[in-house]
Amino acid sequence: MSQLLCSEHVGYQGRQLCVEEVRLSRIAAEFGTPCFVYSRAALTSAFESFDSPFGASAHLICYAVKANSNLAILQLFARLGSGFDIVSGGELARVLKAGADPRRVVFSGVGKRVDEMEFALDAGILCFNVESQSELQRLSQVAHARGVVAPVSIRVNPDVDPKTHPYISTGLKNNKFGVPFEQARALYREASALPGIRISGIDCHIGSQITEIPPFLDALEKVLGLVDSLHADGIELDHLDLGGGLGIRYRDESPPAPNAYIGALLEALAGRSQRILLEPGRALVGNAGLLLTRVEYLKHGTERNFAVVDAAMNDLMRPALYEAWHDIVPVQQQADGERVERYEIVGPVCESGDFLGHDRDLSLAPGSLLAVMSAGAYGMAMSSNYNTRPRAAEVLIDGAQAHLIRRRETIEELLGGDNLLP
Repeated sequence: MSQLLCSEHVGYQGRQLCVEEVRLSRIAAEFGTPCFVYSRAALTSAFESFDSPFGASAHLICYAVKANSNLAILQLFARLGSGFDIVSGGELARVLKAGADPRRVVFSGVGKRVDEMEFALDAGILCFNVESQSELQRLSQVAHARGVVAPVSIRVNPDVDPKTHPYISTGLKNNKFGVPFEQARALYREASALPGIRISGIDCHIGSQITEIPPFLDALEKVLGLVDSLHADGIELDHLDLGGGLGIRYRDESPPAPNAYIGALLEALAGRSQRILLEPGRALVGNAGLLLTRVEYLKHGTERNFAVVDAAMNDLMRPALYEAWHDIVPVQQQADGERVERYEIVGPVCESGDFLGHDRDLSLAPGSLLAVMSAGAYGMAMSSNYNTRPRAAEVLIDGAQAHLIRRRETIEELLGGDNLLP
């Protein structure tokens, strides 16, 4: 395809924007807008870019479900041999329904409830990533009461700056995640004596959308020092979970390729026998998807021009939440000589923060189709029904085929859970 966009599987054929072999204008006509559209080839390629560099080294790629939890996407990764990183009982239910092996599931998150622990214990997951002393003690009680043993790793907070947005930084002292590095060794000793607990590994995750390798290596150096201290205490680990967080290109970022990132990790891990777990999320799905939307109105003002589209902040929260940039391109490529104007791309939600992009130079008319790029991660997964707006449809493209993997919600479904007073 010519004019490469967010993925080699998305580009213009002639003047029509396509995902693989399917025109997005066809998707809009068949499934409506707004609509999330994903490329199966891009998802597969992204997973293999993380899996292949390990070669014969013992490893498990655990897709971070929170990035995009559609059942068809989870099913695709399960078929590729992926494990899964979950943060709720609901996500566990999703991966099991998608056909995942529970023995390839790690359970992260700071607020695991008793019923979620019981669900995961009964399913037989690979490991609980424990994030506090109180969680460890609760898990011990729950597992012991059920007559089972919970495999655990302790999530260690190494106080390493990942140089990313503060909302998605997770490895600093002021973050809610993990156990302070200085307390981790004592907590491992406590864990080794608790009933219903088996120490399995160590976990470290410092943040998301990280575009440099050094923060990962700085965190790993501290973790390996702790691993050696635990060995001296007689505590042996089966695996090292190094988390996720590798960034993608949204605009002008230059994140390292997965093989460079993994190569640097393997070099630092030379001589270690533990299996390595990684938890990529955004890096597997972010550039494999886009949000398709249609222009409803154009408003030309004295200070700014507005293109009001049918997608909104409830569909894609990242711009309003993080002031995140997403490239926005026309589905029908502009011809030479067409008039271009600068627009704010905004939605119909009643919030001034409802925007998808600022200051975009486009040639538009009511009815024009636009593609909001790199929306495969934290798009549909973070969407809501604010303003009683049904959530968008989701479509997976496989070559020349388009599969509806989640139908658009209806107003009737949104009202169905409410009860009127007697």
